[in-house]
Amino acid sequence: MAYKVYTQAERPDLNDQMADVLAASWSTFMLHDEVAEQHYDRLEEWFGSFQYLLTDENDTVMAVGNSIPFYWDGTLEGMPKGWDDVFLRGIEGYAQGQKPNTLSALSISIDPKHRGLGLSRQMVTAMKDIAKQNGLEYMVVPVRPSLKHKYPLIPMENYLEWKTADGAPFDPWVRTHWKMGGKIMKVAAESMLIRGSLAKWEEWTGMKFPGSGMYIIPGALVPVRVEAEKDEAVYVEPNVWMQHVL
Repeated sequence: MAYKVYTQAERPDLNDQMADVLAASWSTFMLHDEVAEQHYDRLEEWFGSFQYLLTDENDTVMAVGNSIPFYWDGTLEGMPKGWDDVFLRGIEGYAQGQKPNTLSALSISIDPKHRGLGLSRQMVTAMKDIAKQNGLEYMVVPVRPSLKHKYPLIPMENYLEWKTADGAPFDPWVRTHWKMGGKIMKVAAESMLIRGSLAKWEEWTGMKFPGSGMYIIPGALVPVRVEAEKDEAVYVEPNVWMQHVL
């Protein structure tokens, strides 16, 4: 099959399809990150040439890539705290007229109907190409390990130590980046924050939360903290910073 890659700036006519792919690719609660809810529209408005999509020959959107340029000093200490932080750095840097030198991935979403075709590697390659075409020096990725949700009680640091029989990373998504030259930098322990009332979490998950405690939620990488007396549940997601050489 012949695939084509376009930026969102080039194909705004496919925005509805892009939104459909994003909605189909993620657990509902993952679509309610506080930073994303506040600033997501800026991605197309300010960074349309860094959002991209992969289509088949019929202009059917099969995968969507979101990324944001920002300035990084190149040090481990200077890395953003996580997904939320890098999103904010990109937004604030643009608003202040700061020249970016780094591209951070925000997400790569493959339509569930088109998984298993090797599109993930093509999407990572396309993101690297976009970074190079825009003259950026670095590319980093707050990786969301694809199988970590099956092991929510295992600390991320321990999970990353797991290997396959041939010594590759155990996690398939981490392994994909690793095989393409990505190197693990560090764990982003507090990468994303999703907070909501118990009614909202019940709507997002289809679960009931009768009392306070730590709950294992399908699709969540770590347990969700429920405080019934506050009518609030909070999910703090860890990710893994990886760097790709351009």
